Amino acid sequence: MGLNKVIKTGIISKTSILDILKKEFLKNKYLYIMITPVFLYYLIFMYQPIYGSLIAFKHYYPGISVFSSPWAGTYYFEEFFKSYYFFRLLRNTLLISVYNIIFGFPAPIILALLLNEVRGRIFKRTVQTMTYLPHFISTVVVGSLILNFAARNGVINIILGYIGIGPIQFMIMPEWFRTIYVGSSIWQEIGWDSIIYLAALSSIDQQLYDACKIDGGGRLKQLMSVTIPSISPTIIIMLILRVGKIMNVGYEKIMLLYNSNTYVTADVISTFVYRKGILEGNFSYAAAVGLFNSVINLALLVAVNRISRKMSDTSLW
Repeated sequence: MGLNKVIKTGIISKTSILDILKKEFLKNKYLYIMITPVFLYYLIFMYQPIYGSLIAFKHYYPGISVFSSPWAGTYYFEEFFKSYYFFRLLRNTLLISVYNIIFGFPAPIILALLLNEVRGRIFKRTVQTMTYLPHFISTVVVGSLILNFAARNGVINIILGYIGIGPIQFMIMPEWFRTIYVGSSIWQEIGWDSIIYLAALSSIDQQLYDACKIDGGGRLKQLMSVTIPSISPTIIIMLILRVGKIMNVGYEKIMLLYNSNTYVTADVISTFVYRKGILEGNFSYAAAVGLFNSVINLALLVAVNRISRKMSDTSLW
């Protein structure tokens, strides 16, 4: 008796359910074995740490268990909201993320569309390889490259010197930090992020292009009438995921690039959590700030997903 039939007939017992689960496992045992490492990864590294969120509501000190620590309630959240850093951190985090979406999100789409029009296989593969490579460069190396290129006697200032500009102290000028961060992120990820759009482009039915040609459509018409509408569900899904991480600005590269002169535009929530939690040992405060960050991300993800489902019938769930 199948599980659906058991539920419909109302004949549900511990024995019947166990028998059905046993048969299901034996039938697809290799699939379950393959998915076990993924399940364990999410269980250990994604769900188990949720237990640590309790620290945000406790006066926690190392050496004392979370449940034994005195209750703090919303004390640390209130401290963060009242602090001088709150609006600066929120502004910097949102601005860097929004700039990344405005300039960084369309970049791989444009690259994929351009590569899709290239007919020379050797040239196309060369461009793909060159744009993929920066993704595999470690953040430390990328940070070192940026510091060297943007230095007073670096490559950028040497080039600017030839046209009568500079030298410019890029790395100690707050107004340049966001531009450098977003620009380097685009350079590092544009090729890798374009892979999913190239895959979506390869699945478009060629007959749609033929029909557009018969109607007199040129390259631009085919792009606007066939290509972009065909990959729009992929674009929407990727945009939803991107907005869902809008508050997650990685602290690694920022910590490699920022200094006391650029704190005003470079300091974000993740770097603040690192300083408070790891360097100062204020775990409860850092946990409260991190939890606030995660809640905002979740709210944005749910809101954007709902808006997308109502407007385009495309959503994550």
